[in-house]
Amino acid sequence: MAIQLEKLTYEYMQGSALSHKAVAEVDLTVEAGEFLGLIGHTGSGKSTLVQLMGGLLQPTAGRVLVEGLDMGDKKQRAQARRHVGLVFQYPEYQLFEETVARDVAYGPRNMGLGEEEIQRRVDTALGLVGLPPQQFGEKSPFSLSGGERRRAALAGVIAMEPKYLILDEPMAGLDPQGRRDILHTIDGLREKTGCGVVMVSHSMEDVAQCADRIAVLHQGRLVQADTPGKIFQAEDTLQALGLELPAPCKLAAALRKRGMDVPHLYTAEALTAFLLERRGHV
Repeated sequence: MAIQLEKLTYEYMQGSALSHKAVAEVDLTVEAGEFLGLIGHTGSGKSTLVQLMGGLLQPTAGRVLVEGLDMGDKKQRAQARRHVGLVFQYPEYQLFEETVARDVAYGPRNMGLGEEEIQRRVDTALGLVGLPPQQFGEKSPFSLSGGERRRAALAGVIAMEPKYLILDEPMAGLDPQGRRDILHTIDGLREKTGCGVVMVSHSMEDVAQCADRIAVLHQGRLVQADTPGKIFQAEDTLQALGLELPAPCKLAAALRKRGMDVPHLYTAEALTAFLLERRGHV
């Protein structure tokens, strides 16, 4: 099964002189278990698109199917939404309970689950994000570090056991170590739970590191959806859209200009391994 976007369109202030199509006729499929990176310049429609995927907005035209359920059908919408966990920028601002465990339990409790199942989900979710429940469960969310609060908020979504995790700039505002921790957590979640991931990010390095495919948006339209290797080889296209290449791509390109035969590598790990092998260190 999958999330399927079919001719998806969303127009703000429809019918007025100020109408604007934030998303226009997007056809895109997110397969079960896939990690899709979503990139585009500011104003390209990324945040609107993920809100449509999560059912927070209803399309002007086209439709969103989640596991075959139509988000636009009132009878199917509630069930479709249960398959999707949506995490916005700075999700820690939504923490409000007295303890971390109670905050993580909020979603499952609203689903009408029994206390035993709620406790299982809370313990599992906290463990998955690297916050052992025995150590963090009874702490106040507001006593945690910024990165820990971000992970606690993520656990609250994971506890609802969505089949797809949709993240809008999940590393925004974190220091480099916090960014690495959250990215590692997200990638680990997919491996351990099998959930699909859609991640909006302005960081080409983050997307290059984790994504199976990357979708490029520009002025509300889907320009390209392909593997990271093919996306980042299209340097001229990305630059025309105002997008930066990942730093390893830039370094590899600079080395090629100096006459070194370097393939199109887009992660620091791959480029480092290539250069070490070339020097005979491995």
